Amino acid sequence: MLNKRISLIALGMLSAPQAMANDQAESNGFVEDSSLKVLLRNAYINRDYKDGNPDKSEWGQAAIGTFSSGFTQGTVGVGVDAFGLYALNLERSEDRSGAQGIDFFKKGDSGKPADDLSKGGAAIKFRLSSTTLTYGDQMPALPVLSYDNSRLLPESYTGTLITSKEIKGLQLDAGRFTAESRKSAEGRDSGGLKSINVLGGSYQFTEQFKGALYASDVEDVLKKQYVNANYIFPMDKDQSLTLDFNGYRTKLDDSYVRENGITGDDNKIWSLAATFATGPHSFTLAHQRSTGDSNLGYAYGGYQKDQGRIGDGGNTIYLANSYWSDFNAEDERSWQLGYGLDFGAFGVPGLTYNVAYVRGDNITTSTSEGGTEREIFNQFKYVVQSGPAKDLSVKLRSSVLRVSQKSSEYNVSGNELRVFVDYPINVF
Repeated sequence: MLNKRISLIALGMLSAPQAMANDQAESNGFVEDSSLKVLLRNAYINRDYKDGNPDKSEWGQAAIGTFSSGFTQGTVGVGVDAFGLYALNLERSEDRSGAQGIDFFKKGDSGKPADDLSKGGAAIKFRLSSTTLTYGDQMPALPVLSYDNSRLLPESYTGTLITSKEIKGLQLDAGRFTAESRKSAEGRDSGGLKSINVLGGSYQFTEQFKGALYASDVEDVLKKQYVNANYIFPMDKDQSLTLDFNGYRTKLDDSYVRENGITGDDNKIWSLAATFATGPHSFTLAHQRSTGDSNLGYAYGGYQKDQGRIGDGGNTIYLANSYWSDFNAEDERSWQLGYGLDFGAFGVPGLTYNVAYVRGDNITTSTSEGGTEREIFNQFKYVVQSGPAKDLSVKLRSSVLRVSQKSSEYNVSGNELRVFVDYPINVF
């Protein structure tokens, strides 16, 4: 059914009146609008687990090259996107690698992590008016299919995506992907995904109000819907209040429930965050709640073949209380208090700091009810503003996560440290 819907949406997109918008008319040409960028990334994650669990860490150096051509001129423009990825394992520890949440280098059959990784991908794209059809290897960033770029190398997907911006403020997306490239492994089909269909869009109703609706269908796994509403209340000069609501509903397929020994098949999760910004300061209060009968809670990301997970992207969690823990267990309720500071107002442009405290309760597992967890998150980030190293960023992030004994089946206590150094280079 979703395949039919996608086909109808695609037809409507391609036949939309060109008078509304026409990005293709502004095309300067295949070469003239092309770009080549290289991101050098050095990344380290260390997890000091508690309760007798072995510590885990991985460290690597990556080079991420992305090429994006312009579109040829004419009624229908044609272009090409491509990427090349390489990562070198700087730790190579059989004992410390292999944590599901780090996943820089996948362990092989021998139990050892890879010494290095290299892979690439390409896609061809067509544009008519302000509607683009892309086929091939891509990195989609949609609320129901969002590739993970928060580790050493990014995930990617192979398939077709149509994006239409024919009407000002309105974006429509429809797509089908049939392979997933795991961030820690080579090859185009290392994630175990059979297929995923996506459909939805966002609309900027006013300058202050924006909303979005999306849906996805992961073959033989689950169906997912997403809703977002974001409103910005402008106040005095340099002051604003932003309300952001996000919600997901997931329904697991019966066969997936049986094969993986899952209890229940339904989950609903939502978050509402209020952020007050005044000058360089921001203050956030957020609440998040998970309901439903599935013992997975809100399920996303991971790799089906070896983790019993979903395959819809490691960043497919557009919710407020997602740091180290996602606070997404069955029946979990969580509150967040957050603070952010921009040091640019104090003579240090490019330096920011964020801290958050999140506490979750009412966690249900197969053996207990009423479990709790709490996390303290800290992050400093500095972006070089000028000179030869302009745009180089250093991010230092830490989390202290404590999980009650009742919740040990869902999560594990520990201290996490992440150090990321990113240096983007615009070749042309």
